[in-house]
Amino acid sequence: MRLRRTLPAAVALTGLALTATACGGSGSSSGSGSSAPKGGQSLKGHSVTVAGVWTGEEQASFKKVLKGFTDATGASVTFTSTGDNVSTVIGSKIAGGDAPDVVMVPQVGVVQQFAANGWLQPLAADVTAAVTQNYAPVWKNYGTVKGTLYAVYFKSSDKSTIWYSPTAFANAGITPPSTYAQLMTDAKTMADSGIAAFSVAGQDGWPLTDWFENIYLSQAGPANYDKLAQHQIAWTDPTVVKALTTLGAFFKQDTLIAGGRKGALATDFPTSVEQVFGDSPKAGMTYEGDFVSGNIQALHKKVGTDAKFFPFPPVDGGQAPVVGGGDAAVVLNKGKDKAAGMALVKYLASPDAAAIWAKAGGYISPNKQVPLADYTDPTLRATAKSIVEAGNGVRFDMSDQAPAAFGGTAGTGEWKILQDFLRDPSNPQKTAQTLETAAAKAYKG
Repeated sequence: MRLRRTLPAAVALTGLALTATACGGSGSSSGSGSSAPKGGQSLKGHSVTVAGVWTGEEQASFKKVLKGFTDATGASVTFTSTGDNVSTVIGSKIAGGDAPDVVMVPQVGVVQQFAANGWLQPLAADVTAAVTQNYAPVWKNYGTVKGTLYAVYFKSSDKSTIWYSPTAFANAGITPPSTYAQLMTDAKTMADSGIAAFSVAGQDGWPLTDWFENIYLSQAGPANYDKLAQHQIAWTDPTVVKALTTLGAFFKQDTLIAGGRKGALATDFPTSVEQVFGDSPKAGMTYEGDFVSGNIQALHKKVGTDAKFFPFPPVDGGQAPVVGGGDAAVVLNKGKDKAAGMALVKYLASPDAAAIWAKAGGYISPNKQVPLADYTDPTLRATAKSIVEAGNGVRFDMSDQAPAAFGGTAGTGEWKILQDFLRDPSNPQKTAQTLETAAAKAYKG
C-alpha cells in the first residue's frame, strides 16, 4: 500500500506540469506495434500525462526522471498525484473522458484489476524486450496478466529489513541475529536490559501483514507463498496456522513490545520509528522496509550511525525472506497520446531512468542493469543489492497482490483481522478461519 512508502514530511503537490530531462533515446511503440521515432527531439510536440500516488520528496525525484525523458525526446510531461486510492481516481478519470496516458500503479492487484476492466494497452514488443533484458523474470511475471505484459516495475522496496538502535544493542550486549529464534532470544535480553525490544505499528494494520508475510515466506517457502497470494490454498492451510502461531508467540510477550499489545494498537508507522530513533526511545528495534530510512532522517538521525538494519532472519531453517513492493508503469488505452506514453514506459524500463532517482536518493530499482555505484546512500545500495541478488527469490508483498477489500483497506479484511490477532493472539486457528472467510468473499467479488 502507498502508506508503506510515505515519508512524514510529504506534502501533496498535484497537477504540476513537468518539462522533462533524460539520458538516452527512448523510442518505443504504440499499442499497434509501430515504433515511435528515436533520437533527441523525436517526440517534440507530444504531451504525456502521468498519474501516480507520489507526493512531496518522491514526486520531486520522479520529476527529475520525467525531465530526463523530455530531454531525450522533446515530449512534455504533466504529472498529477492521485493520492492513495489510485483505482477509484483513475476509474473516475476514464469515465469522465480525461484518462491519463500513463499510470504508476503501486499494487499488483490493481494492475490485474485494470487489465480485467480492459483499461490497459499491452506493452509493445520493444518495451517487452527491454523488460526481458533488464529485469529478473519474477518482475516481468508481476507485470503480466493472463499471458500479456502490461506493466514495468520502476520503483521497488525491500520490506525484509529490521531497523535497530546500535546504542540499545550495545547496552543489551547483543549483535544482529542470524536466525528468527535468535532474534526472539535477543529480544528477551533487550527487554531485560530495561527497554522494550520492538516498537510495533499496530494502529495502521498493514505493518502486521508484513510481519506475517516475512514469517510465512521463510517458513512455508516461495511456492506456498505464491499459492496463498493467489488464494490457491486456503488461509486455513496448516502452513498459515503455523506462521500465525509463530507470530502469535511474539505478540503474546507484552514485555517485548513498547506499550505492550495495547500500546502497539495505538502506534502508527511514523511513531513506531520515532519510538526507536527519537530523543526518548522506548524500544530498540522496529520492523519495516527500507523506506524507514526516510523517517529516521526526518528525526535528524544518521542512518548508518544512529540507526542500522539487518535482514529479516530465516525462520525454522527456511531461506531468509525477501519481500518486496513496487510501483509499476502502465499505459491506458483511453489516453490521448498512447505512442508517447509507450515511449515513456520504455524509458522507465531503462537503467538510465532508474539511475536519475537512484542518485537523488530515497529509491531502489528492481532493474538489474542499474550500477550499484549509482546509489549514493550506502543503506539503499545494500537494499538494492538484496532485491537484485534475490532475483526470482523475491516475492511481492502478498497483501498488495490481493483484492483491495481483503489486502488493502483500513478497518477491514486482513488489516483488521491481524489487528484483532495482535489484540488477542491466543487462537491462531480461529484467526486463520476468519482470514479465509474474508479472503473467499473478496476473491469472488
